[in-house]
Amino acid sequence: MADGVRNDEEFSGTKPVEERHKFDEASLERWMQEHVEGFSGPLSVNQFKGGQSNPTYRLDTPTRSYVLRRKPFGKLLPSAHAVDREFRVISALGKQGFPVAKAYALCMDDAVIGAAFYIMSMEEGRVFWDPTLPNQSPEARRAIFTAKIETLAQLHSFDPEAIGLADFGKPGNYFARQVDRWTKQYKASETEHIAEVEKLIEWLPRTVPEQQRVSIVHGDYRLDNMIFHPTEPRVIAVLDWELSTLGDPMADFTYLLMQWVMPGLSGVDLKALNIPTLEEAIAIYVKASGRPDVPDVNWYFAYNLFRLACITQGIAGRIRDGTAANAKAIETAKRTVPLSKAAWHYAQQAGAQ
Repeated sequence: MADGVRNDEEFSGTKPVEERHKFDEASLERWMQEHVEGFSGPLSVNQFKGGQSNPTYRLDTPTRSYVLRRKPFGKLLPSAHAVDREFRVISALGKQGFPVAKAYALCMDDAVIGAAFYIMSMEEGRVFWDPTLPNQSPEARRAIFTAKIETLAQLHSFDPEAIGLADFGKPGNYFARQVDRWTKQYKASETEHIAEVEKLIEWLPRTVPEQQRVSIVHGDYRLDNMIFHPTEPRVIAVLDWELSTLGDPMADFTYLLMQWVMPGLSGVDLKALNIPTLEEAIAIYVKASGRPDVPDVNWYFAYNLFRLACITQGIAGRIRDGTAANAKAIETAKRTVPLSKAAWHYAQQAGAQ
């Protein structure tokens, strides 16, 4: 969502590995021979077009395809790009039958390809970048949206302790921690003074809602971070767990709801397309999760937009430091000010002065 509406073709599929993202493929192949069960070369490597956080590659062998995600090369913020956390969460969720790629192996030794990485299965299916689903029938649109929301409710239903993730996040109020974390990341990446951000940094921590329950939160749950079955409206793999942790499920759910008020679904004739309205989306989640209801969304919208502004500011900082992994990064970085203004608008709706 931080990147707005995108064309399916432009971001789908692979391209030859860019010069700056190349690594020693022979070294990787030797490592996989030793650590990936059932692996057999030769190996060919391409790079996925989409995404600009952890560089991601498609690995093809004569019998099977894999995906490699690695940390970026170069200077990084301390807590960013934790591929070991991604690997751990998909391993745990896969054992519960939740739709994720199969986690094969994790390598924390920079000597192999120049950065930590992990290998997972390549899941073949459909990725939808445009939330209006222009190529789908009205019935399919409704079913795809319902599946997306119900899958999130399923994620939030797991007891972290019962699936071995009791220590996957810190105790205490998730939103308080997140506001603090993103404020620090923002300051570390700051390239200009934005008045609305300063007001949010002051207002958000004072008004944090009480946390009702703790669940695994994905942190970037949106339509283009999931793979759907090739023909059925069913999620077969949720991708990109880089920001996942333990926290308040309302963080994930209200982030998903942002789609309805931002470029994407904002101003779209939902009824004509047979896409659930914001209220219907809430009702689907409430029913699937067994929650009594969802609290007022304005505070959460302010928080989510603040967080997106911090993420786009982080990308601006990475451009400055020369570690941004995508040409689209410059375009994304320019969105920090509009996101900040929108965040302050929702803060005012929630009572900020």
